[in-house]
Amino acid sequence: MPPYHDRADAGRRLAQDLAGYARERTPLVLALPRGGVPVGYEVAKALNAPLDVYVVRKLGVPGHEELAMGAVATDGSYVADEATIGAAGVTREQFDATLARELAELRRREAAYRGDRPEPALTGKSIILVDDGLATGASMYAALTALRRLEPAEIAVAVPVAPSETCRLLLRYADSVFCPHQPEHFGAVGYYYENFTQLQDDDVRRLLELAAQNASIESATSTQ
Repeated sequence: MPPYHDRADAGRRLAQDLAGYARERTPLVLALPRGGVPVGYEVAKALNAPLDVYVVRKLGVPGHEELAMGAVATDGSYVADEATIGAAGVTREQFDATLARELAELRRREAAYRGDRPEPALTGKSIILVDDGLATGASMYAALTALRRLEPAEIAVAVPVAPSETCRLLLRYADSVFCPHQPEHFGAVGYYYENFTQLQDDDVRRLLELAAQNASIESATSTQ
């Protein structure tokens, strides 16, 4: 049986691992859409922490888009997997075309998810960066690289499942890594969920709105 029923279940269980970390900090939970948002929502809810999104797009090999050759982050910075690019014979023109297309989609999604809400201030903050799972970790590396430029106090990566080697490599970029399930022989993220339904933009917006409502209620309760 897969270790997780769905992303919400994974988020609740991941929050248990993060409880001690969060007690010593006032973290901001940033989720990578779309799949990371249901996980991040449960983490933020359990830790009484604010939730926002940090949009990153995988750069797929042309014709084999499921294979990552890099990723681009919300500020336009990107990471490239030169080994994969070389092995797949991807030209500079193909890479640049993929980068431009995914950056345009990233900005569309950011506008759709955020609307008129301003981006959160990240300088000096403790950030918990959440996704529903990692394979190569390309999107997470791109997010970490871009976020470091904004000078947060620290960044913890939290994912329900990832290969053990990916988790070890992430420690070069993140201050902490929380990943309760680290199989040696990985496969794909979806293998570790009973329900791994594809999410839509409306699902992301709904969870962000719920998180904002929860934060408002928590704030009102604490001031009474």
